[in-house]
Amino acid sequence: MVHLVHSLIYSSANRMPEKVALSYKNNKVTYAALVKETEVIAGSLLDIGLGRHERVAVYLEKRIETVSFLFAATLADGVSVPVNPLLKPKQVSYILADCNVRVLLTSIERLKTLAAVLPNCPDLHTVIVVDSRNALPDLSGLNILPWAKLYTSTKTNLPCRAIDRDMAAILYTSGSTGKPKGVVLSHHNIVAGAKSVSQYLGNTPDDKLLSVLPLSFDYGLSQLTTAFNVGATNVLMNYLLPRDIIRTIKDHLITGLAAVPPLWIQLAQLSWEGTETLRYITNSGGAMPRATLDLLRSSLPNTKVFLMYGLTEAFRSTYLPPEQIDLRPDSIGKAIPNAEILVLRADGTQCAAKEPGELVHRGALVSMGYWNDTDKTAKCFKPITSRQNGLTIPELAVWSGDTVKMDEEGYLYFIGRRDQMIKTSGYRVSPTEIEEIIYAIETVSEVVALGVPHPILGQAIVVIVTSRKDSDNALNADMLLSNCKQNLPAFMVPSYFDIREDDLPKNTNGKIDRNSLFLELEHMFMDENK
Repeated sequence: MVHLVHSLIYSSANRMPEKVALSYKNNKVTYAALVKETEVIAGSLLDIGLGRHERVAVYLEKRIETVSFLFAATLADGVSVPVNPLLKPKQVSYILADCNVRVLLTSIERLKTLAAVLPNCPDLHTVIVVDSRNALPDLSGLNILPWAKLYTSTKTNLPCRAIDRDMAAILYTSGSTGKPKGVVLSHHNIVAGAKSVSQYLGNTPDDKLLSVLPLSFDYGLSQLTTAFNVGATNVLMNYLLPRDIIRTIKDHLITGLAAVPPLWIQLAQLSWEGTETLRYITNSGGAMPRATLDLLRSSLPNTKVFLMYGLTEAFRSTYLPPEQIDLRPDSIGKAIPNAEILVLRADGTQCAAKEPGELVHRGALVSMGYWNDTDKTAKCFKPITSRQNGLTIPELAVWSGDTVKMDEEGYLYFIGRRDQMIKTSGYRVSPTEIEEIIYAIETVSEVVALGVPHPILGQAIVVIVTSRKDSDNALNADMLLSNCKQNLPAFMVPSYFDIREDDLPKNTNGKIDRNSLFLELEHMFMDENK
């Protein structure tokens, strides 16, 4: 039985050794070859002196070396830390220092950009460099090794002592404010997540999953673990334009694609001709606008759409089965396998049907907490009691901070984030509800609704919107205001519309960066009243 993260590869290799596990550009790696490479790299990590539970980071785009190194880290009893390749040196050094990374894998060009900040990472002792054809830089106090050096290990019978409750990975959340938080995942968390997702998606060895999301994002990492759990093929992609994704689906006969709402908004506007192999698509990281969902379903009539909700602290919480979309298009669904979802009041009691409350997640996917931050862990991870074999047992659960409601049949509906809810004129307003109304306008591309400080209202509702590039009809504030007045109660009608030509800024996981937009506009009404 598979209990450890790297065992996902071993299990599939035992069943189908010659099956392609990874595809990247013109390179293909079978499961048997991936096991062999993982073992050699793990042996080299032990030769370097990696200790049990020490952290191993990867600051690199998606490629075969990235994947084999991450899984080798757990085989060597280490903890993998995938760092988003879009991060800047200062952000990278914060992560490396925060979780005391000992070994780093990167490229020669990325290492050059990190040279000035690596002295801020005192625990780092070895940097391994891929594509190291030129002379390696000399960085004081660091052991710089070429990738080829990893193939010199002769270790056999690797003494992996990990158990399923041990740390396996640390994923840093982008966070809306402050420094990123490292969410600690156990082997049990990751393996249970892979089994849960592959179960409701119906994955088989015949699937080919396209990885376009960062592996530092739990949703992105899941594309690997889900594929490996069933022996499917994972196609790695570092796309430049949405059209590249469509082309890759055609070229590789992709059957499964995962993306976040801003990317789906762009993809929905393209032609999907020739993508008949696409068995399913999934969405998480925010609600998919109804207009986008309708476009995709029209373009992909034979493709199943899975709408999902999750949080890094507990990976995935809910999914809406495709057959329920017409009946409940606004629902985030029910709990996925291996999870139990509760809607609770502030005092911990269960909410009645349709009563708003906080989404609380318990079960096998609840992570180990935040790295080296007991205070934040205590606020988010709280014990609740459950009945097991007639006994009342306290169990750690994640309190998401998200407000939801559950109908009489157990389907959940997202209302808003606790830290994104807008408080205006005494009303609590969900930005998602406003955004959905504006997304329904055909010429709209992206929308963000924010609560901006206001001397009278408390917060004024400001909407930032961009128009579709292929539209001849320009957006204007009067048209947007008229639409909102027709579809929203007066207290939810925005005070100001900011119409922009350029795409809205995104954070490192591809989501719209609400925090940077808020910081840009937070004084717009207060300055007027000085």
